[in-house]
Amino acid sequence: MRQAPHKLCSDRAAGVLGSVRRRAGGLSAAVVHGLPVLVAAVVLLVGVTGGTGTAWLPLLAAGPALAGTVNGPRGVLCAGLLAAATGTALALAHRVPTRELAAVLCALLAVTAASCLAGALRGRRERVLAAVRSVAEAAQQALLQPVPETVGPFQVAVRYSAAAAEARIGGDLYALVPTPYGVRLIVGDVRGKGLPAVGTAALVLGVFREAAHEEPDLLAVVSRIERSLARNLGPDDFVTAVVAGCPAAGHLEVVNCGHAPPLLVSAAGEVGAVEPAHPAPPLGLRALSGQKPFLQRLPFTVGDQLLLYTDGVTEARDHQRAFYPLAEGVARHLSDEPDRTLTALHGELLAHVGGRLHDDAALLLLRKTAAREPVAVPAGPRATPRESQTATSSAHRVTPPRPTRMP
Repeated sequence: MRQAPHKLCSDRAAGVLGSVRRRAGGLSAAVVHGLPVLVAAVVLLVGVTGGTGTAWLPLLAAGPALAGTVNGPRGVLCAGLLAAATGTALALAHRVPTRELAAVLCALLAVTAASCLAGALRGRRERVLAAVRSVAEAAQQALLQPVPETVGPFQVAVRYSAAAAEARIGGDLYALVPTPYGVRLIVGDVRGKGLPAVGTAALVLGVFREAAHEEPDLLAVVSRIERSLARNLGPDDFVTAVVAGCPAAGHLEVVNCGHAPPLLVSAAGEVGAVEPAHPAPPLGLRALSGQKPFLQRLPFTVGDQLLLYTDGVTEARDHQRAFYPLAEGVARHLSDEPDRTLTALHGELLAHVGGRLHDDAALLLLRKTAAREPVAVPAGPRATPRESQTATSSAHRVTPPRPTRMP
């Protein structure tokens, strides 16, 4: 069973929020649809009972103008005919001169024609937007491929939110692939936004998926990504990322390239940040700094969980400009089901920011559920690290996260 990678409203809070918005949108559309009739009825009532004659006839032009905001040319034409009929009836009832009636009808005709054109153009833009959305969904399926809920002895859950209101994909990236060398995953954040960031994310994910299957060593996978970015990125572009793998029973490998430290949750419920033993620059900047990434090995036993995320989560602010406390949120909503944990976490995150994130945000939670390994490592010696020495992490390197505050 696979889960959609863009579960933006899969949690209850987001689902309720989306339901309320849909109802509010439907209600507002129904009100606007009825406004032309309401305008005509009000003008007719005032003209008949108020004794004001034709003083309110120019207000009839509001009917077709409002209809143009939600209807096509046919609906606008009906609103224009209703307004013309109402104006004619009032003019005849009050014996308005033909010249004045003709002026009112000409004004209604002009407004109706302009509203018909506006409605036709709006309908065309909506069709184009629908086509763009379908292309975005196809691009999303190709770029952020669905992640299985279960991979061997691991349970997996993903939540992704693009900051752009109509976008399904952005500059954040994630992937999880089962390989002959164990399950490997990546979560990263591309500098910048828009289509250039999406293109860079596609490049990183493509290289990662290929190298993860071919390279026995996790550092070699990172090196492949680095070389590809060095050839294709500009001098000021880079990608922060955490690449992780589970090559053997009870062990976890992590390579952090300038990214936010993952959260390691023990089976007992203790939450700690996996701080890099030796900080490394983001991908694409190694040539400038000369520093190489290090491989950290951590114990990862049954019941342990690893949360990878992007800065769109930890830098989310409420109306008082307070950052979202991710580690505390994980401790509050921790469960034996990663999907349930991220559902509650994502809902709380949206509630923290008031319903809409202002930056792309990705969450990937991996939980070990069995002692056996999902895939067998091929026979033969493992390759030695190509780029750097291996740094073995101990308990003192898993420290509680330090919330960052803006000055």
